[in-house]
Amino acid sequence: MIRRHLFLFLWLAAPGFLSGQAAVVIKADHLLDGRGGAVTGPRWIVIEGGRVARISASGDGLRADWDLSGLTVLPGLIDVHDHIGWHFNNSGRTHTDNDGETPGEAALAGAANAWATLQAGFTTVQSPGSDSDKELREAIESGAIPGPRVLTSLEPMNEKSGSPEQLRELVRKRAASGADVIKLFASKSIRDGGAQTMTQDQLDAACGEARSLHLRTIVHAHSPESMAAASRAGCSQVEHGVFATPEVLALLADRGTYFDPQVCLVFRNYLENKRKFLGISNYTEEGFAAMEKALPFALAAFKRALATPKLQVLFGTDAVAGAHGNNVREIVCRVEEGGQKPMDAIVSATSLDARSLGLAEKTGALAPGLDADIIAVEGDPASDIRALEKVVFVMRGGRVFRSPPASAKPSAPVR
Repeated sequence: MIRRHLFLFLWLAAPGFLSGQAAVVIKADHLLDGRGGAVTGPRWIVIEGGRVARISASGDGLRADWDLSGLTVLPGLIDVHDHIGWHFNNSGRTHTDNDGETPGEAALAGAANAWATLQAGFTTVQSPGSDSDKELREAIESGAIPGPRVLTSLEPMNEKSGSPEQLRELVRKRAASGADVIKLFASKSIRDGGAQTMTQDQLDAACGEARSLHLRTIVHAHSPESMAAASRAGCSQVEHGVFATPEVLALLADRGTYFDPQVCLVFRNYLENKRKFLGISNYTEEGFAAMEKALPFALAAFKRALATPKLQVLFGTDAVAGAHGNNVREIVCRVEEGGQKPMDAIVSATSLDARSLGLAEKTGALAPGLDADIIAVEGDPASDIRALEKVVFVMRGGRVFRSPPASAKPSAPVR
């Protein structure tokens, strides 16, 4: 009850959530466009109908609704692997289907995760792996609750899902049910060693059928063998790749397969919340030891990925219960421990991620014609990536969900 009332208060208090302004003007003096460009000097961003209409170096008599001078303004961040519905139940344990939680409690937890993620500056997430994601996606898009744009695979598939023909049928069913992407498990969990599970024929069938339906595919694969099989099958995106070799990374690059490694957040989140997972499914002492052991391998794989010519390295966290709203920790880790350049990390989490999702014409950059998915942070993340932890302004689709201090309060709307 307390959680529900708190969330309702936050929802109703979200600045601009219920506003229907025809035009909004943001004034800024430092912009990152999400494509690797940076602009310093006064700029006015004019937003109409939820989209960026123009960005002008002259105010042209415009009055700013939001003066974000002194902050860095950039596109809303994107996470291409976020289990938005995963949460801890009222007993402080990770939720499972048979823990007695009611559908209402689960829905509220998903909504709370969506709110925390949006407040952290993430305006789009891809959630691979749950039917409940569809209801959350639709509630957010209808305006019933605030949250990031959600893309979902619905339920995933694995080697036990059937023959190649049965997998093709399942892909068609997912498409008919409203899936935005198809999720496949081509290898075991890292807690079980990460060896390949799906056959080449199974991957060929599932990814081939998805392509025929203009659906992307996202493939869980830790071993180089499973990564290679997914790439050869024409699957869109490979996840994790803890044991990736230079050879398989070069194969992904040559075939244009997106690679989304996870460097630290998901592992450290599990370890920090060990007592909340331990004893459930394969969350055993051995499984936690395997995750701790995987940390240096994951970091090494990420560094190899960055050094692979033409490889498109995405940003995704694999956020589970306990990690929602902390997604930026993965970006910080990639820069500070993985050696990625801050601007490259920002591009990965904005325009590159958008392109991988097929949303390059909708979001991922600060440019005319795209949705007004805009955030502002204290400091300059292009020089200090930790500035991304200091989000003070969040707009999605032209609606403001987080407002900066009083100095930037809106004036009367522009007409």
